[in-house]
Amino acid sequence: MARVVIMGGGVSGHTAATFSAKWLGKKHEVVVITPNKQWNWIPSNIWVGVGDMPKEKVVFDLAPVYKKAGITYIQAKAVSINPQGDKSSDEPFVSVEMTSEDEMGKSKNITYDYLINATGPKLNFGATPGLGEGSNLGKHTVSVCTASHAEDANKKLQEAIQKMKNGQRQKFLIGTGHGMCTCQGAAFEYIFNVENVIKRAGVRDMADIKWISNEQFLGDFGVAGVHITANGHIVSSKIMAESLFVERDVDWITGAHVSKVEAGKLSYELLTGETGEEEFDFSMLIPPFAGVGFKAYGKDGEDITDTIFAPNGFMKVDAIYGKTNFDEFKAEDWPSTYQNPTYKNMFACGIAFAPPHPISQPRKSPNGTVITPAPPRTGMPSGIIGKAVAASICDMIKGKSDTPTHKASMAKMGAACVASTGKGFLKGTAAALTVYPVVPDYEKYPGTGRDPDHTFGEIGLAGHWIKQILHYMFIWKAKLKPGWTLIPE
Repeated sequence: MARVVIMGGGVSGHTAATFSAKWLGKKHEVVVITPNKQWNWIPSNIWVGVGDMPKEKVVFDLAPVYKKAGITYIQAKAVSINPQGDKSSDEPFVSVEMTSEDEMGKSKNITYDYLINATGPKLNFGATPGLGEGSNLGKHTVSVCTASHAEDANKKLQEAIQKMKNGQRQKFLIGTGHGMCTCQGAAFEYIFNVENVIKRAGVRDMADIKWISNEQFLGDFGVAGVHITANGHIVSSKIMAESLFVERDVDWITGAHVSKVEAGKLSYELLTGETGEEEFDFSMLIPPFAGVGFKAYGKDGEDITDTIFAPNGFMKVDAIYGKTNFDEFKAEDWPSTYQNPTYKNMFACGIAFAPPHPISQPRKSPNGTVITPAPPRTGMPSGIIGKAVAASICDMIKGKSDTPTHKASMAKMGAACVASTGKGFLKGTAAALTVYPVVPDYEKYPGTGRDPDHTFGEIGLAGHWIKQILHYMFIWKAKLKPGWTLIPE
């Protein structure tokens, strides 16, 4: 019997675990280690954050789902990996700290034959002073990165709306909280859902709403922007985004690194080197992401963390690392199998793998401050990668191959993105986009880096209904309801 251990129960880890269990059956064991007892459909957190959806609609308990699937569920935080075993045994293992109520704080070692790192990111609030680390989260700014964060954000939003109803003008500042953030899309969705809710409350004239982001231009989204085919014309995401911001009367600051957050005020530095301050009454800023901070040890206890993980804490995979010049970046630099180059029974998927370099052109201010969006690896790509990794491991366990059999390079992968710009049965809107490939290939598609026949989109009510349908469809899939395997990643 082989044991596959998956660290993390988010989109990528849950996908890898459920398909592994289905394909391997009872002859082998699939284990999920996650500190969370609930699964969260993160794309809908933005609706929780404005009060348009209760928290209970975006989460569910993992234990009964994993019991039904025959998956061993360990509610714990993985803290280190011993890929060679230790002095007492050659069997590799993961060390964990239990987070369940009945075993809180206990340490255990979980052995494995194959390991999938799908831990997602550490929400690195501490990278920006005052952004809100630990118990200080929500002191100055709020977040929608988790369902609980979003629930707290809505409480503060409703307080701000009530103040406007009482005649007190409010300033809203939403975007990214550091020069190396990713997930601009979540902030983009949130700012327009906030604007929509304020409008529905009848106090839009009492609100000043501003966007602040590390993107070099509106519509960059960490993927160097896209050129979309819409109504027979090719339109850049920059023009599309700027039009939406102007239409909704939302001001913006781009190319910004938030350097400090205080009560009602933040400081920032621009790509030009200029500095400034912005005041606010309500602010939601996405934090930068980092690896969760695993340590790795050799057989004799020596620290081998740098062998397995990149400096940012994400796991090294079959990518081409080390390039720093944008002109040298190639589509083939991106990983395809997500296998660790040193330990062939270890893989990483979703946000947990270390990308070879940014997708957007790297930039620094004259002061040396890096202000460049990190490459996004969430949503549809995470699910596709998780399934591909699971398929490769299952084939290896079954003796079909000694090497990974499935590939899922983001440079050869298309992705659909539906970004809500306001919820509503008849008046809701969303930007529905398809992008191919996710990582641009400028040699194959000169100029834009993407295939114009497969990169298209529009904003409207239809997009909103697609996002609404996707919410229920993916919750259904994640709960392993009848026909779940037929729903694409």
